[in-house]
Amino acid sequence: MKTMDTEQSLKVKGVADVSHASAFRKYRDLYYGDMPIGRAIVCELIMFFFSGMGGALGLFFRRKLYPLMFRRIGRKVVFGRNVVIRHPHRINLGDYTIIDDNCVIDAKGTNNFGIEIGERVYIGRNTILYTKNGNLRIGKDVSISSNCQFVSSNDMTIGPYTVIGAYSYLLSGGGYDYGPNAKRFSEQNGFITRGPLVIGENCWIGAGAIILDAASVGEHCVIAAGAVVNKPVPAHSIAGGIPARVIKSLEEDLPAHKVSS
Repeated sequence: MKTMDTEQSLKVKGVADVSHASAFRKYRDLYYGDMPIGRAIVCELIMFFFSGMGGALGLFFRRKLYPLMFRRIGRKVVFGRNVVIRHPHRINLGDYTIIDDNCVIDAKGTNNFGIEIGERVYIGRNTILYTKNGNLRIGKDVSISSNCQFVSSNDMTIGPYTVIGAYSYLLSGGGYDYGPNAKRFSEQNGFITRGPLVIGENCWIGAGAIILDAASVGEHCVIAAGAVVNKPVPAHSIAGGIPARVIKSLEEDLPAHKVSS
């Protein structure tokens, strides 16, 4: 089956606007992209019968059957109810990862790597991980609370041992051209970026924080609840406010050999 052009296929609106395409083709592009049709049908059947199944029986069948969908999946991964999985052939899941109820894991793209989630990661309910031809990598032992949203049309990395509070929003890419000769915003693909977004190792992102494109956060940082981070935060810092600024350096609390390294 011929797929749509890159810009159209990476936007839900673009999929819907292709009037000459069949409903089946639109659905396949939205959920499975370039996945072979036979494998897409297997994924569809698994999701239809077992995604919403409750109790221990649902957990059992999802643990046994969901590995058939992904590019790579580790041991004893737990899926809650009604988890939406799109483009699973672009998703890697590490050992002992837990994905709670009603999450969306969408690795949409045409030439991206997709989504990689490390070992012992917890993803709280209603959280959305979404790429538009971008990449999203989450290190081991990361804890993501409920109702968060991560969107990447460039490159996003969450370092290991990081904790992210509920309702946080992280964005890599997502910029639009607002010049006088630019296309109307809804006609653009939103791929403009100032650079990758990196959250360093062992950070604490407070509830409701917003971290924008290229506003990377160094290792061992604390971002206050409700902060809007629009520029890089140096390692070993506490930052808060709108826009966020460094409130305190944590380097004075580190052993001397840590500071010097």
